[in-house]
Amino acid sequence: MIRIGLLVPQTGPSGLWAPSAVACAQLAVSELNRGSGILRQPVELLTIDAGSTARSAADAADEAVAVEEVDAIVGMFPSFARRPVCDAVDRRVPFVYTPQFEGCERDRSVVTTGETARELLEPAIRWLAERRGARRFFLCGSDYVWPRESLAIAKTLIREAGSAVVGERYMAFGDRDFGRLLDSMSRQRADVVLPYFLGSEAVAFHRAFAEAGLAARTLRFTSAVDETIVYGLDENATENLYVSSAYFQALDTRNNGAFLEQYHDLHGASAPPANAFGQSCYEGLHCLASLMGAADSTRASAVVEGLGRACQSRTARGDVRAPVTGARPRIHFARVDGYEFTVLPTL
Repeated sequence: MIRIGLLVPQTGPSGLWAPSAVACAQLAVSELNRGSGILRQPVELLTIDAGSTARSAADAADEAVAVEEVDAIVGMFPSFARRPVCDAVDRRVPFVYTPQFEGCERDRSVVTTGETARELLEPAIRWLAERRGARRFFLCGSDYVWPRESLAIAKTLIREAGSAVVGERYMAFGDRDFGRLLDSMSRQRADVVLPYFLGSEAVAFHRAFAEAGLAARTLRFTSAVDETIVYGLDENATENLYVSSAYFQALDTRNNGAFLEQYHDLHGASAPPANAFGQSCYEGLHCLASLMGAADSTRASAVVEGLGRACQSRTARGDVRAPVTGARPRIHFARVDGYEFTVLPTL
């Protein structure tokens, strides 16, 4: 038996993604076990609550390895916990980190499968400048590494597009008094607001943005919004909202169609909405299985050595994807129409 620990927060701002993350991981395990499992052994999934802090995530990872004796960790949690979890795992088992992230992870013991901020931001900022004439950008988000590092990259890309940053502000978790922030956006006459708030913090921000009357006259662009967040908004709160992602439930591809059919066959019509953060766990499980298969081992050092080999992992966004360091995913750009994502043929 191969035991895989799925480390996801069930509380805090990113807890809203837990149901879809678990459901997508369960589908991956079901598919693996319908085949030959991993290394010809059946796979067992252990769901682990990462909690809402870096410390709680690290403690949960350590207990999963030392007490639960998992053979690997697949994690979908905020970037502020990635280094503490990595230190807690301490190369005892493979560690796959699945969500989009800022892109500054240099520890080769961490297998990152998600998109980087530059991959998600660069084509969209260029499109906004060239197609929508956006010249004035206002940046804001939750106060931790993912928003700060991502928006630092955005500032460079905005300058390269011939545009300017007219404001920048970060807010602590739990601070939902957006009044001064929204007033500043209005005073600066921003063409585009680029918000990077985490999970339920994003729901609160976008609600406040619409209630302030800004949605009708100011563009918003982010990669920090998905179907789960949009479903938490009023329909009129998504006006002029654009999102970049490597996965949308609305993608009209053969693999996504097959993925969604199997997803709902397993979980029913009322399953949590498929989204990029949840799908990343599905992809992370298949990536781990592929790397273990290539290494013919569950040892962390052997699995990491498999990076760069021509092994394939299943994903809902394309036919197959090689878990190869430096491989560039296809990025999609969508306009949110009410509760629907309309994927645009632009990127």
